[in-house]
Amino acid sequence: MPDTDTDRDLTGTVVAVTGATAGIGRATARLLVAAGARVAVLGRRRERLAALVEELGEEAVTTVAGDVADPDVNHRLVSAALDRFGRLDSVVANAGVGAYGGIMDLSDEQISSMTATNYLGTVWTVRAAVPVLREQGSGGDVVVVSSVAGLRGGATEAVYAGTKFAQVGLAGSLDRELRAEGIRVSTICPAAVSTEFALGAGRSEGDAWLEDVLTAEDVAAAVVAVLRQPRRLRTQQWVLRSMAEES
Repeated sequence: MPDTDTDRDLTGTVVAVTGATAGIGRATARLLVAAGARVAVLGRRRERLAALVEELGEEAVTTVAGDVADPDVNHRLVSAALDRFGRLDSVVANAGVGAYGGIMDLSDEQISSMTATNYLGTVWTVRAAVPVLREQGSGGDVVVVSSVAGLRGGATEAVYAGTKFAQVGLAGSLDRELRAEGIRVSTICPAAVSTEFALGAGRSEGDAWLEDVLTAEDVAAAVVAVLRQPRRLRTQQWVLRSMAEES
């Protein structure tokens, strides 16, 4: 596509999205399809993946069921995009889990899950996608959905914040590594978002304060806006907060 000062047309582009069975990932898949893109989505819940295909249409969506913490699953996601749509233009590393609690309050399983999903899952997604973006030779985008917790941790989120700091550091380094090859790396850092995130692990469904925070669609819109930028520019980091939340 020609590089102009106007937003890029995403029609026909192919985007891989992880963590797409709920929240930000699902909202991102919806907005991308509405913008004319085709998506390969990864998630652990097969029934939700099937529902997303039914909603958005088989011509626009291909799915892979599995855990983003498994390197092979990420390679399957990239292969699914190539097999179904013939190319891959962008990848959105969105999958994440969280739990609130002091350093001694979390279980070993919670700590391992956050580390494997949030940080290593992002590494595996990028490693699966970058060789394809390089081989195609037309640039591309890597979008990492992180958190403001990766910029300033809180008292009850040390482990979660640590994984998000790792994501931010990874993305910043990747920007320096990949920019010369035309591959843009962007980090989206939202504050609190009203999703299924951390339900039962520091959040409860129906918490009144969740009515005043960001929505999944707010963050998805930021992801799509980054992908629509003219190729001559890049957004390295985007912080989002609702107007009701203090900085």
